[in-house]
Amino acid sequence: MCLIYMNIAQSAFESLTTTDSRPTAIVIGTGFGGLAAAIRLGAKGYRVHMLEKLDAPGGRAYVYHQDGFTFDAGPTIVTAPFLLEELWQLCGKQFSDDVDLRPMDPFFRLRFDDGRIFDYCGDKSRNLEQIKNYCADDVAGYEAYLGASEKRYKVGFEGLVDKPFDSLMALFRFLPELIKLRSDRSVYRLVSRYIRDPQLRMTMSFHPLLIGGNPFSVTSVYTLISYLEQRWGVWSAMGGTGSIVKGMAGLIEGQGGKIECNAEVEEILVENGNAKGVRLRDGRVLHSDLIVSNADAAWTYRHLIDARHRKRWTDRKIERSHYSNGLFVWYFGTQGKYEDVPHHSVILGPRYRGLLDDIFKRKVLADDFSLYLHRPTETDPSMAPEGCDAFYALAPVPHLDADVDWTEYAETFRQRICQRLEDTMLPGLSDRIVTSRLLTPQDFQDRLCSFKGAGFSFEPRITQSAWFRPHNRSEDVKGLYLVGAGTHPGAGMPAVISSAKVIDQLIPAAVTQHA
Repeated sequence: MCLIYMNIAQSAFESLTTTDSRPTAIVIGTGFGGLAAAIRLGAKGYRVHMLEKLDAPGGRAYVYHQDGFTFDAGPTIVTAPFLLEELWQLCGKQFSDDVDLRPMDPFFRLRFDDGRIFDYCGDKSRNLEQIKNYCADDVAGYEAYLGASEKRYKVGFEGLVDKPFDSLMALFRFLPELIKLRSDRSVYRLVSRYIRDPQLRMTMSFHPLLIGGNPFSVTSVYTLISYLEQRWGVWSAMGGTGSIVKGMAGLIEGQGGKIECNAEVEEILVENGNAKGVRLRDGRVLHSDLIVSNADAAWTYRHLIDARHRKRWTDRKIERSHYSNGLFVWYFGTQGKYEDVPHHSVILGPRYRGLLDDIFKRKVLADDFSLYLHRPTETDPSMAPEGCDAFYALAPVPHLDADVDWTEYAETFRQRICQRLEDTMLPGLSDRIVTSRLLTPQDFQDRLCSFKGAGFSFEPRITQSAWFRPHNRSEDVKGLYLVGAGTHPGAGMPAVISSAKVIDQLIPAAVTQHA
């Protein structure tokens, strides 16, 4: 499919090679961070050449087409849609002309192990009524918790998310506020200050898992997600998240940029400490005025830049860093529809903290698990053949430091997930499956070049956030910039799109060289 993007843009791009005097920018990877960076660079006057290892753009937002079903590989929800609207505005266009967003109601359905359900939504009164049924004393606590979440939203999202943190002074400017908000506390600990009921504590604290963080260890700043969702809503794109990728690719094409797929970067070329270009696996060498890597940050430093050019991000530092959990994703289609299953569900297992300790600390694959269940056909029936449903079930698992041979165990684990779904929300599932595919932590490493097969790059603990994360402007190589989940501000669609906004402030406008 990427050949379409490549061929459409190729003639326009190549026609400029002899007449276009704009400085060039190479962008490695076409995930949301890379696409957003390319759009912003194009708006600043750069001639952009995007390089993608896979056969179509998207990165973790890749789209699988199989047996008439459409499966979004990774991201499934949109929050803070104004960040996307900004990109279209930079190109003089309207986001709504290319992408149709639909509100989610509920945001998520949480199913606890005892069968109880909580439909977490954007209507506070409905949330309060449900909370009352769980624990009447927590009604006032929830109100207070949203207030605490708003305070962290104002500091963490409005204040920090799109600001460069490539100097200690940048960190020191925000340090008093972070101390005042007790950012050293974990998400779960902050939630527990306001909420008593154990199941409601799960409801209010699971969100960091959506960005690769353990609720029991990541900074409480991430409770901002609760207020973010309440303020801006939770949305889904008709046609899947891939429709957003397609729209962004169209913006880049309109700027004269080029997206080249099946083009894996083997090395970032460095001369006298400056990024000068890239060497591709096919042997080609491409030169550029600057380089933006949307590849996994740890992978970028460990595998794309020779060790002699790295003083800060050494092999030892990369290996000793802490990484997010891995992901096991089962994509499947069913004959017939499960009409009572919402767009987004979270099926919680019998353990919460213990399971997370197994995943994040002990690095062992437990016998139990929790699941995120995505049913896009609840909103958009076109994602499956008529009369069918499309799903994916995602289980957080340890990354590749765990002693699991996924080539041997993947099918067994899939069967366990299938049985769990049959026992909970999808009765008779095994007899209704008509198509299926798997994505394991090993695939994240081999296919997506994710270090250790981590689903979200560096774990977002406080000692690996902001200044402590790989900087958006490389500390080791001049002319190299980083976007995506592994750099500031972190994982999740709003964050990776904001990482492109950060480098927009760091990269000067292009200066055209006239003959």
